[in-house]
Amino acid sequence: MTALPTDPIATHRPGVTLRAATRDDVALILAFIRELAEYEREPDAVHADETLLASNLFGATPGAEVVIADVDGRPAGFALFFHNFSTWLGRRGLYLEDLFVRPEFRGRGVGQVLMTHLAKLAVERGCGRFEWSVLDWNTPAIDFYRSLGATGMDEWTVQRLTGEALQKLAAQAGS
Repeated sequence: MTALPTDPIATHRPGVTLRAATRDDVALILAFIRELAEYEREPDAVHADETLLASNLFGATPGAEVVIADVDGRPAGFALFFHNFSTWLGRRGLYLEDLFVRPEFRGRGVGQVLMTHLAKLAVERGCGRFEWSVLDWNTPAIDFYRSLGATGMDEWTVQRLTGEALQKLAAQAGS
């Protein structure tokens, strides 16, 4: 597996660099998450805190990785991703959980730099897919993803168990 470099990664966009997030970035990551939740009209849905993020992103068994985009040394956006697995392909995939670029940096290629970097990581890591979800009302994001060559999976719907429903189903398992 290709590890993310801790030093800044130069990109084809002047002034835009990428870097792997570190434990020192937890407050910034949480700020990005909250800004994304605000953009997605769910500001009260964020239950993550710095302790949870530090443990789950930088603890003994990290559940995801984060890349931060800087523009002229200022934090402009982030991508949080992890690996999933395709039984049909028999290979890992790369799943993008969150991509966010702060409004003042949009239109400067930051999102494209993040996406091309993740596509490169997926190829380097032997992934068979690079996938993500997007809200159906978010036409600017959908148009952006289509411009990159992404195909909508309209015949699929995301299913989710959380909270009480997750607890109730888990309680049905044998001990």
